[in-house]
Amino acid sequence: MEARAAGPSPGEAEERRHRFWMERLLRCAERVGMRGEIPVAAAVLDGQGRCIGWGSNRRHREGDPLGHAELMAIGQASRLLGDWRLNSCTLLVTLEPCPLCAGALVQARVGTLVFGAPDPKRGAVGGNLDLVHHPSAHHHTRVLPGVMAAEASQQLGDWFRRRRRLGGLSGHRA
Repeated sequence: MEARAAGPSPGEAEERRHRFWMERLLRCAERVGMRGEIPVAAAVLDGQGRCIGWGSNRRHREGDPLGHAELMAIGQASRLLGDWRLNSCTLLVTLEPCPLCAGALVQARVGTLVFGAPDPKRGAVGGNLDLVHHPSAHHHTRVLPGVMAAEASQQLGDWFRRRRRLGGLSGHRA
């Protein structure tokens, strides 16, 4: 009997899928940054790994304080599913979610969060706060931090340095 080559373990397959999507999100975030928006992008995958929600920052472009990438992706996924509960879904985002977005992913009951760059100042999933694992949270999300963190951090750092060199953020605040 011939031995079959073993395929990737479930953990390796999941890691590859997360890297694949993070690469796409970083490309999207780069385009967002070229339009003057803080370069953050997010996607929601359903339980089968299909993208059902996509978003990028648009706070400054649309003058909308709720224009965060995560909120755009969560809203789109909920509308597509016809349900606000995203228990079997994965939210991927290039930057650790802020308190607003961390609260939204708890409210949406997102099953897994994958993020790239940590945000020690404004992050609410372990950076500065941890709302996802707070005892008052009615839902606890599995968190996988640091997927392509170096690339995501580099992208954000480069964007902020360029903006400062060009004369500031012209009213933009992170």
